[in-house]
Amino acid sequence: MTQHDHDAQHDDPQAAPGARQPSRRVFLRGTVAGAAATAGLIATGAAGSAAAAPGLAGEGTGAVAAAPGGFPDYRYVKTLLTPSRLKYNPTGEIIFPCVRGVYDKLANPLGRYYLYYGPHDAPGGICLAYGNSLEGPFTEYRANPIVSNNWQPHYKVSHVASPHVLWNEDVEELWLYFHGENGTTRLARSKDGITFTYDKVVLTTAMMPAGSSETSYARVFRHDLPSRGARYVMLFMLNNQSNHRDIAWGWSKDGRDWAFDQQPLVRHSDVGSNNVGGPHLLSRNGSTYVVYNTGKENGGNLLITEVGNDFTRRDHLGVFYDSGAAAPENGRSASPSFGTDRGVPYMVYEAGERLQGSIAVARG
Repeated sequence: MTQHDHDAQHDDPQAAPGARQPSRRVFLRGTVAGAAATAGLIATGAAGSAAAAPGLAGEGTGAVAAAPGGFPDYRYVKTLLTPSRLKYNPTGEIIFPCVRGVYDKLANPLGRYYLYYGPHDAPGGICLAYGNSLEGPFTEYRANPIVSNNWQPHYKVSHVASPHVLWNEDVEELWLYFHGENGTTRLARSKDGITFTYDKVVLTTAMMPAGSSETSYARVFRHDLPSRGARYVMLFMLNNQSNHRDIAWGWSKDGRDWAFDQQPLVRHSDVGSNNVGGPHLLSRNGSTYVVYNTGKENGGNLLITEVGNDFTRRDHLGVFYDSGAAAPENGRSASPSFGTDRGVPYMVYEAGERLQGSIAVARG
């Protein structure tokens, strides 16, 4: 698997939906391409030209078509976590999963995989579940939340949410990026993935153009940018007074101190959507891509844009994952996290209406 997939490495089974019809994927991809053409930003035709990367080729899935960029055609498998079945459930909703393989990193992990998630609305809370397979079952950690909205003397906020955990090989620690409030992204660090030490604020609206109102849902990846002297990339959602959300990005040499592009990486208008968010970085066949979600009013699907290894491309390739109309997706998939389990690629994601859904897994 690629570095980004490894960094982005589940109880409640439901029957998988029937195979999606290729005509719908083609139709949706054409819709996005049309919107991009209107904006003068039509893709360059790179979609589907990449060969499968090691550890990511679909095995025995019977996929009717590969996703753009040659990625697997992920298919819903089951629901992993449902709010009503969790002991820590202050608001009846959970969002933003992040799954990590820890079996080869930690001395005595609770399971092979750690799944971080949490509610968004106040008081939120960063939570942990663990299991030995990316298809589950996952067990809720007995002492959730592992990070709360009141961490004295560092902060006291209405909520904390959107955990993204990076294995920092330089210091052999799990680094947790999370937001609270919506305009502030923070960093905490851990040797065991459970007990965290507060580090610092890494992103606020003050670091972005005047009028920015949200800088949240950040994910950080190990990615070299030699021209910028950087070894890490951050993707996040940016909102402003227009109330249309875009994907923004920044870079860092150490994962702590950051510089940020003042222009969006993916504008909502580039892909014909009112809002885009939940970005994730993927690498395949020598290039780099961003996968992100649209709002349900604009299809509720995951889209993909090729940005290239130096982030100078903006090739909008269309639909990466076509959300199903039936439960649990109910026309919306969001905030994907990727991993490989024994050679099989998986995507863990939000399934269902925002703040009304569950955490699900799809297999490539």
